[in-house]
Amino acid sequence: MSYPALPALPTYVSTSKSRLQSLYSDIHRQKHSNPSSFHAYVDWWHATLKDVISRGWQGSDGSDGTSNKLILGARRTLVDKLRYEGVGKPLGLGTTIAEMRRNNDLIPLSQFLTSQQSVYDPGWLPYRIASFVVGKPLWWAMEQLDIVRSEDSYTEAETWKKIEGDYVMLGLVVQAADTLETLRDGAGASPADNLYTFEEFRREFGPKVLPGVVLSEMDTKVLIKYLERERRVVVQKGDVIKFVTASHDREVTAVDRGILELKTAVGNLREQVDNIQNKIDQTTSNISNALRQQRKSIALAELRFKKHLDDMLSKRLGSLHNLESTLISVETAAGDVEIMKTYESSTATLKAILSHPSLQRDKIEETLDALAASNADAREIDDAIRMGGDIVAVDAGIDDTEIEAELNALVEEAEKERDEAVEQAVLEKLHDIEAHVPQSAPVQAEAAPRRTAEAA
Repeated sequence: MSYPALPALPTYVSTSKSRLQSLYSDIHRQKHSNPSSFHAYVDWWHATLKDVISRGWQGSDGSDGTSNKLILGARRTLVDKLRYEGVGKPLGLGTTIAEMRRNNDLIPLSQFLTSQQSVYDPGWLPYRIASFVVGKPLWWAMEQLDIVRSEDSYTEAETWKKIEGDYVMLGLVVQAADTLETLRDGAGASPADNLYTFEEFRREFGPKVLPGVVLSEMDTKVLIKYLERERRVVVQKGDVIKFVTASHDREVTAVDRGILELKTAVGNLREQVDNIQNKIDQTTSNISNALRQQRKSIALAELRFKKHLDDMLSKRLGSLHNLESTLISVETAAGDVEIMKTYESSTATLKAILSHPSLQRDKIEETLDALAASNADAREIDDAIRMGGDIVAVDAGIDDTEIEAELNALVEEAEKERDEAVEQAVLEKLHDIEAHVPQSAPVQAEAAPRRTAEAA
């Protein structure tokens, strides 16, 4: 049975039917003959499988009866589930999964959970060089002698036999880890906020890291392993999961276990209080209904039950208050320990700085004395330069009185030249006026020079 919502996936919506027919064909021999088409084919199926897995369409393949959202179950039944109306089954899906495995986009589940080496570690450099220099030619020679088979010589059925199993979809794990770190940004104000049991971790983050789905138990194990080994933001010891807040904090201590036990007990008591309160509310409703129906005996029995619930609620609230107070005290004490560690570290750092030879009293006095002597030498040199300049000026026979008199003469000459220029400009304007004045106005023409002269 195929996935009914397959046509709604983004990769299908944006792909024509003719293109789908090509993508559903068997192209396992095109890796070397047409590599660009082959890699485009693999990229399309990579995106499609990510969408299928993250939506939980694989069925109840998880160990807890839910569908895995980070793990691909590579089975032959997957071919039938990806059947597309009018196109058929994907004939090269096995080849695609094998290529994704070689590219590290898919990692065998057992290998991912047990390996101590990061998935991003390319391996030991000398080994990789030897593999390339020696292994590749040797493998090619063995292929030519038919001792081994080349990759593209396997049929699709033979490829499926080699690759069947469970694989971690690395891209989805990275997406989930990024979302979780965003959710955790700014959290961890108290030690209890950084500690979880496995179930608490799954309950807190399982519904949040991928949109619209909840992680299965195996998905949660995969995510925690990635956060611990690749991101190094958590450490896990048994059922205790701890978010790391400092580089020196990468171990689960007895104090961490004690805080987590208190936190779990407080959480359990809160759930009990909520359940008891819900029962009290239901009992109160039953009493009201019985009284309306004139069923006093039932109302009396419900009232006695409500009394027991009220007493139980009072006891649970008292226990909850005590546990919460204890948890706060323990967290405060743990925080005080961290503060004292910081004080000790700061004190050691300050002592190391103050013990430097340059900061010893004798060295400081010696340095300051040398500085004072250097300043005195500088002043003496400056005074000597100034005196030398005055002596040079006297030897040159320069008289400041003569310089000032010469300057005043230059200023007077400049002012005289400016006045002459103004007078010349006025005379030129008068000549222009006389040239345009009529003969019948001699008086005004003669008066004009007088006014001009008076104005000047």
